[in-house]
Amino acid sequence: MDSEGLTTADAGRNDPLVRLSLDRLRRRTSMKWRAYPADVLPLWVAEMDVPLAPAVVAALHEAIELGDTGYPHGRAYAEALADFAHDRWHWDGLRVENTAIVPDVMLGVVELLRLVTDPGDAVVVGSPVYPPFYAFVSHDGRQVVEAPLGANLRIDLDALEEAFVRARDGGRRGAAFLMSNPHNPTGVVHTREELGAVAELARRHGVRVVSDEIHGPLVLPGAAFTPFLSVAGAENGLAVTSASKAWNLAGLKAAVAYAGPEAAADLRRMPEEVSHGPSHLGVIAHTAALRSGRDWLDELLTGLDANRRLLGHLVAQHLPGVTYHRPEATYLAWLDCTALDLHDDQADGPGVVSDLAGPAKFFHDKARVALSSGHVFGTGGAGRVRLNFATSPAVLREAVERMGRAIADL
Repeated sequence: MDSEGLTTADAGRNDPLVRLSLDRLRRRTSMKWRAYPADVLPLWVAEMDVPLAPAVVAALHEAIELGDTGYPHGRAYAEALADFAHDRWHWDGLRVENTAIVPDVMLGVVELLRLVTDPGDAVVVGSPVYPPFYAFVSHDGRQVVEAPLGANLRIDLDALEEAFVRARDGGRRGAAFLMSNPHNPTGVVHTREELGAVAELARRHGVRVVSDEIHGPLVLPGAAFTPFLSVAGAENGLAVTSASKAWNLAGLKAAVAYAGPEAAADLRRMPEEVSHGPSHLGVIAHTAALRSGRDWLDELLTGLDANRRLLGHLVAQHLPGVTYHRPEATYLAWLDCTALDLHDDQADGPGVVSDLAGPAKFFHDKARVALSSGHVFGTGGAGRVRLNFATSPAVLREAVERMGRAIADL
């Protein structure tokens, strides 16, 4: 199967998701395309099947021609992010003087948590959640405390408060809340009211909030992104983001950490060597994306919205017993396969991204489709899978049809 599987309607779409054939994608050497054999359709890790935005290509070509491959310098990336936040999120609170460049979002998360917690302290996460939240936090000597999401996959404020109480352990240890905003894997976009309630609870219980906002530019039609630091009560919060997910730049390492006014002094305590970690080419690419790649992003969002609708139709048609939770953001769909009764036997704990069990193992073995296994996302993930729909409609159709045939043979 290749791009000839596109329909006439698909071919007329002006978005990056329909521009690369499957044969061309299989020439890539990144994790998505090399972790599984060639007969497996990879819809798992968060890489998109798109060409780079022309503005990013041009910026990188210019840098290479100049031999501009030294160390990063200056605040151009933070300035571009502040302008993007103003134009897209109507937020002027991102102060360039209260930012720092960091190697990538998860390493930035670790450095921010080190500023507001000590080894042995607790870090609350809203499960099910991005698996590295478990791995990176626990590897850095902090204890993960889960606050399970509600049945509607939104923040359960009662569960969050209970987790804050357990995390503080009667005030005997410090605690932070590591928040995914928007939420990965559910695609939920937290509302301003929800974020305000989080800020109030965190203040009341002496918990510091670190917000991972890497999916902020990927909010789809029907929802609006709210930066955590823009809500009342979040002045002592910290956040980190990059252009990585929205412009498919994971291999070009660079991110920006930013602080609320009451946390600026904390951010200034970050060791100087942390900001030596980002790639200079990464900084150049991310800056170009935020400044000059917005039209490309808009085309992508239109394509992702179309794929989001297509996936809903395909699940309804081909996957009986599977519930599709329509995401408000990201290109990641959370599929509830618990009714299929495919057990997560012999699975490792949360955070082991490559571990397959339950429905993910079933679809890999029987349909030759690679999905992210739900159990690695923590409590609430068993019996679920995460599907990456940032691909062509042709690949998406083929994958879901394969999954449907596998279910029919159960």
